Amino acid sequence: MKKHTFIKLILISFIPILFIFVGCDSTKPAMNISLPILFSDNMVLQRDQNIPIWGTAEPDGEVLVEISGQQKTAKASKDGQWRIDFDPMPAGGPYDLAISGRDTIKFKNVMIGEVWLCSGQSNMEMSVKSSNNYEEEIAKADYPNIRLFNVRHTTSNQPIDAINSDGWEECSPQTISNFSAVAYFFGRKLFVETGVSVGLIHSSWGGTVAEAWTSAEALKRMPDFRNEVEVIEAILPGEVPSQEDYELELKSRDEKIIQGDAGFDKGQPIWNNPDLDLNGWKAMHLPTLWENAGYPNFDGKMWFRKEIHIPASMVGADIVLHLGPINDVDITWFNGVKVGGTSGASQLREYKIPKSIVRAGKNIIAVNVYDIGNNGGIWGLDEQMFIESSNGNTISIAGEWLYKIGFDTKTLGPKLQAPNDPNRPTVLFNSMLHPLIPYAIRGAIWYQGESNASRAYQYQTLFPAMIQDWRSLWNQGNFPFLFVQLANFMQLQTEPRDDEWAELREAQLQTLSLPNTGMAVTIDIGEAMDIHPKNKQEVGRRLALNALAKVYGKDITYSGPMYQSLKVEGNKIRIQFSNTDKGLKIEGGDKPIGFAIAGDDKKFVWANAEIEGNEVVVWDSKIKKPVAVRYAWAANPICNLYNGAGLPASPFRTDDWEGITYNKK
Repeated sequence: MKKHTFIKLILISFIPILFIFVGCDSTKPAMNISLPILFSDNMVLQRDQNIPIWGTAEPDGEVLVEISGQQKTAKASKDGQWRIDFDPMPAGGPYDLAISGRDTIKFKNVMIGEVWLCSGQSNMEMSVKSSNNYEEEIAKADYPNIRLFNVRHTTSNQPIDAINSDGWEECSPQTISNFSAVAYFFGRKLFVETGVSVGLIHSSWGGTVAEAWTSAEALKRMPDFRNEVEVIEAILPGEVPSQEDYELELKSRDEKIIQGDAGFDKGQPIWNNPDLDLNGWKAMHLPTLWENAGYPNFDGKMWFRKEIHIPASMVGADIVLHLGPINDVDITWFNGVKVGGTSGASQLREYKIPKSIVRAGKNIIAVNVYDIGNNGGIWGLDEQMFIESSNGNTISIAGEWLYKIGFDTKTLGPKLQAPNDPNRPTVLFNSMLHPLIPYAIRGAIWYQGESNASRAYQYQTLFPAMIQDWRSLWNQGNFPFLFVQLANFMQLQTEPRDDEWAELREAQLQTLSLPNTGMAVTIDIGEAMDIHPKNKQEVGRRLALNALAKVYGKDITYSGPMYQSLKVEGNKIRIQFSNTDKGLKIEGGDKPIGFAIAGDDKKFVWANAEIEGNEVVVWDSKIKKPVAVRYAWAANPICNLYNGAGLPASPFRTDDWEGITYNKK
């Protein structure tokens, strides 16, 4: 065979193989590229760690992603998903982020900096325009290197990928007004102290429970939630009850409550009658939540009556009846005549009483209180319950009232949940957190717990499970998780007693046992009559102190005194604390207050207390053999222990006796 013929045969044989090889290796540029709204102009990408970028495109297409000199490519999978992970980059910017295929998408003004997820319920959601000094705060909010991303309210029974948001915005007086105040004041402190761009992803919903923010996988490992989660997972989109059906069910339920209230007959009130026979009525000291007066699990309608005596000097003029706040709805009568009715747990009740129905001597006040869930009762302060005449004379009506249950809503069975009810396990995680994963973050801040207070003991397990759940799903290790311990709220503590808010704070305190967590104590900056205290500047600052010390290596004090241990010394107990920077101090008064002490009978009394260096010695002459101490153990305690950095001590107890939320689910 001639040489050229042999070579020709080899080439003819090789060419098909070459075409097959080249054909297998070539990849077409991707078509129809899209990315989640998390990727938009003005975004912040997390510095110093891998940065995932992801989206969708036509299957098998190649996507090229470029930023700050880095290029990465990815091939869309058979179902159209693609993802790249940039290598860690230092803080900097602004950059362009380009995503190319058949066409190019370009995002501008992108910063590399610090990204924090900000979540929880209403005290996280509360806006800058609702906080203290809001006009000045908004006017000065000119921080273009703080970037804001707000997730709008959405629920879903299954995890979804779509994010309900308008994308990233620069912080300015025009954009900050409706943004989370806690998140903003936290981020502003970080930016001022580090000089690095800060991205704040805000995803919260007022009045929501922690289990709504936790994944199905995590909750199914907890017996309290497994069955409900499985029911929710099994619901198909077409099986969700319509809003019309839901409203009809609510109307039917309300009618049953009205008809079933023993204080009414054929829709007309009878327990408002001034001459009513009160045989069988019991006494309760008001104001108080009825959960603190022997009815920890009661939801429904309860009637209250009080006989008052009005002097002749107050007759002949209109008077005003002040009842303080009532949780949740009331109807009020004076001498059998309806004088008012209000809905709202924090609304102060002030009802004008016509002079025509005011008598000298005996008068009867009757109040029908309807609690739709959680806490109930006439719950304010003693000084908020009084009758006032136009000439300035007043009569206190705090003290002993008679009461009787009108209707227990538990007899109706479970309440139908709204089609978009956010207080169902998993539904907020599915819609407002799952779509954010795996966006690279530095950590998370969290302000929630009020809606779980009635199940505080359960929260000891639920809250850390939620944190570990987030960390597992983000797959970024034990990222920093910083949270706010509940602020003081409701009536001031007058006697030592069990309290569900105190137990919820204890559950939060115990969660510090998880690695890389931090807690901002706010027991001194709440408001008795407002569950949404306005001093969000200090909340954000205290969270930021935790971050600056624990995450950014600043040598600063980040926590107030924390209970460490006790030592019984005869009839006294000596309490040791950590975080006593520059020594223990008090603010207000001449001695520590808020301490209670008990013997083995478990009956607490107010205690004497003295600071000795970094310890507090507690005693009471009536307790010869003390065994336990509690501090600031109330929804709204009177307390004054701080450290030298001006940060308050966390409420605590040294005992492990069963509380009032131990058997609640």
